[in-house]
Amino acid sequence: MPSNAFVNRIATAVPDHDVHRFFLRFAASMLAHDPRRRAVFTRMADIAGIEHRYSCFSPGSDPEGASVDRDGVFVRGAFPGTAKRMEMFDAAAPSLAQRALDKLQLGEERARITHLIVTSCTGFSAPGIDLELVARCGLPSSVERTMVGFMGCYAAINALKLARHIVRSDPSARVLIVNIELCTLHLSETDDLEKLLSFCLWGDGCAASLVTAEPHGLLLESFHAIVATEGRELMTWSIHDRGFDMFLSGQVPAAIQKTLSNSRDEILHGRSIDEVDLWAIHPGGRSVLDAVERALDLGPTALAASREVLRRNGNMSSATVMFVMEQLLDARPSGRLGCAMAFGPGLTAETMMFRTAG
Repeated sequence: MPSNAFVNRIATAVPDHDVHRFFLRFAASMLAHDPRRRAVFTRMADIAGIEHRYSCFSPGSDPEGASVDRDGVFVRGAFPGTAKRMEMFDAAAPSLAQRALDKLQLGEERARITHLIVTSCTGFSAPGIDLELVARCGLPSSVERTMVGFMGCYAAINALKLARHIVRSDPSARVLIVNIELCTLHLSETDDLEKLLSFCLWGDGCAASLVTAEPHGLLLESFHAIVATEGRELMTWSIHDRGFDMFLSGQVPAAIQKTLSNSRDEILHGRSIDEVDLWAIHPGGRSVLDAVERALDLGPTALAASREVLRRNGNMSSATVMFVMEQLLDARPSGRLGCAMAFGPGLTAETMMFRTAG
């Protein structure tokens, strides 16, 4: 009989630079020529439910000045190409990931790690961050490494799904998952209102977690993926010459609400909403959380953990849902049923049922 798999620990980290207010003023300056749209942007940003976002690079002294960053890389009219942004990812991502891994306090357990799964959709190179973490964190050189790339915000659920398969097939496996995203590296110059509002969601962050057969933490019970029948083009993530370009349509919340409303039974595996005690919903934005709340007829406090992560960190792509789950990891008593879900390009929802254990 296959073993159960448990998330034993979760640790998270963000960079040092709180850039939210600075980035809002920079984005508003892109609309200086159009006071009406600038007013719309300011009003929408004010109700977004975000107070802080963090970046791997230090902002400049003036959000309306010649350079957005202190080092003069993001100069107005001459933002860097994709190669420079990937160079910045290679420089900043390993240290942030190491910070999250250090907070897991693995100690001598490092030598027992058998698998490493890394998710990212904001930076790539080879040899990459997986091998860098093996060296930095003293992991066995024989560790089995898997990169989950460019799956967007729902990649953490895919990583947990893969970790569950590994542990269920080998009860001695100890799987380390790292979700590392430096979204702010893909800052762009635009006066497109929809793109500016989308950009004002993104922050940088990293989550690290340990999945084993040891029965404590969160039991990974089941998974279910949903692809919206309509909405493939509502959320896209493309590599362009000047960074990675996220398109997030204003129609996404309505599409998510419709899809979830039609898929309740599949997500919950026949259970009722009232049977679910904990909700770990990826905070793709305030309107996304509102849509989930409406689709599932949830109470006003059900998504409190997700709204708090959004307030403190914004949307950190694949790392974000793990920040939410970190808040729920110590939920007591044992045996409480939870549902996690995250959304991404496609339009896809990856969902997971879990239980608190031990």
